[in-house]
Parts: sequence; structure tokens; C-alpha cells
Amino acid sequence: AMPQNGKLQILPGLRHPNRMSSGKTARPVAPPSVTRQLMQTHAVSAKKSLGQNFIIEPQVIADIVAAAGCDKQDLVLEIGPGLGSLTQSLSAAAGQVLALEIDQSLLAALAESLAACSNVRLLHADALEADLTGLLAEFAGREDLRPGFMAVANLPYYITTPLLMRFLEQPQLPWRRLVFMVQKELAERMQAGPGGKDYGALSLAVQYRAAARLAFTVPPTVFTPRPKVASAVIVLERLAQPPVQVEDEQLFFAVIRAGFGQRRKTLLNSLSSGLELDKQQISAALLAADIEPGRRAETLTLAEFARLAQNLSV
Repeated sequence: AMPQNGKLQILPGLRHPNRMSSGKTARPVAPPSVTRQLMQTHAVSAKKSLGQNFIIEPQVIADIVAAAGCDKQDLVLEIGPGLGSLTQSLSAAAGQVLALEIDQSLLAALAESLAACSNVRLLHADALEADLTGLLAEFAGREDLRPGFMAVANLPYYITTPLLMRFLEQPQLPWRRLVFMVQKELAERMQAGPGGKDYGALSLAVQYRAAARLAFTVPPTVFTPRPKVASAVIVLERLAQPPVQVEDEQLFFAVIRAGFGQRRKTLLNSLSSGLELDKQQISAALLAADIEPGRRAETLTLAEFARLAQNLSV
């Protein structure tokens, strides 16, 4: 049964994943003329509050799908399908697509653009709040789909970090690959090493759970409306095992967040306020992990954070 949280809606005609298409071929949304027509027909405008920038360059769509490398045995989760340009191509390449759209005003336009895509399930849902485990579990018994899923999206910039952290901090989500269009600066931050201003909680979470590569960069001109910054497609391949051993992942991520919560402060001060622990206890854990209490979070490696979390759990 589909989980109900008051925000889920299954669109008529897109409900049954195995329903045969009516034979119609989807008209590609990405060309600017088609995008404009679809927006006019359904009185749709891009909402700045939701960070909406629709892709209007078909080659970029093709490049994203190529970076995903999905086939007919793959279940793909798409977050924020917008007008359905990427969804159409994912439908052609993948076995099943589950698309989550938070903006109710786009649902009618999506029903039109995806009418011929019989393997798409479209839900009106907030990806930051939806029960992803429950939603994806519906497809777990499909013999034609391999276990797990990949997530592909042209992400609104404002949800990128919290959404990524949700995927990276929750090991029970069985994703194999994440392929996200993000702000170029954020893509670089994911790959940053210790010592610089770009290095932070997201960098460490990515490096703990995945191998990251920047597939390609994208100029603002391929979107409507045009964002003010360049974008990039980042590919995160899930690691079979994290590179460091952590007994309590929840504490490990809490230590990282606390360390960078006040990144200008020393670890002793930022951890004592962020974790609400006694400074003496934190100082002892830092010294036991062979880390000077006067250091700042941005200087610690992944292995040092792992040792620190281990000593705090003792």
C-alpha cells in the first residue's frame, strides 16, 4: 500500500507501472519552444521560492541520462521533475521511474508531458519529508528490476545539501548511484579535502559513503529562467564499505555537524556547545584520539573524525 502523509497523489493514467502505453510518443519538453508552450497552456511559471530552473537544452538531458548509465533493469528516483523533460528520457532508458514533485501547479503539465510514459509513477510529495523507504519498497518485489535504486535529478539549489545529507546519513536507503545537477560550487565542495573553506560536513559525508566525480559543467544558458551561477552534474557511486570503521554512525555524523556548526571556533568549544557535553569529557576524547583540542574542524581528516567519534562513545 502507498504510504499516505497528506502530500501524496497518484496521477490518473500514471498509476500502473506495467500499464501499456496508448502508443503515443512523448513530445520532448526540453526544446525552448515546447517548454514555453507547455507553460502557457497550463499557466505555469517558474517559482523562485522553489528554486525552479527548467532545462531547455536536449543535449544536456541526454548527457545526464548517459552519466546515470541506467538500463531497463533499473528503478530510478527522480526528485523535482519540473515539466518532465528529464523524466521523459529517464522513462525511455530505465525500467521504472518514481518521480516526486512538490509543486502542485506542475502536475497537470506533467500529466500531459508524461502521458505516453507508462513506466513512470508520479507523486505529489516533498522529497525532504516523504517516506522514501516506504515508497521505494513497493517496487522491491519486481523481478524485472535489480535491487536498490539510483536517484537522478536537476535539483533546486536550496534543497541540495539537506537532501544529499539525507541520502548519505541514512544507510537503510539502498541507493547505488546518485546523479544530481547542482550548483558548481557545491559539486566542488563535495570533493574538497581538509584545510580549505570548501571542506565541511557535506565533504566528509560524501567521502564516507561514496566515490564522487564531476561528470560535466553546465552554463546558465541551458535553463529557463537562467540561474546566476554555473551548474555541474555530480555522480556519487556508493562504496561497498566506508573507508573508515565507525561503530555509531549517528554519533559520527553528529560530531561532524557539531564540529562545523561553529567552524571558526576550536573543536573543544564547537563540540561542547554542539553536542552539549562537558568540556573535560570532550578534551579527554580529543587527546585519546591524538587530536589537539585547539584545532578546528576543517583541519581534521575523515579518519580523525572517526577516531574522535569512537572515543566519545566510550
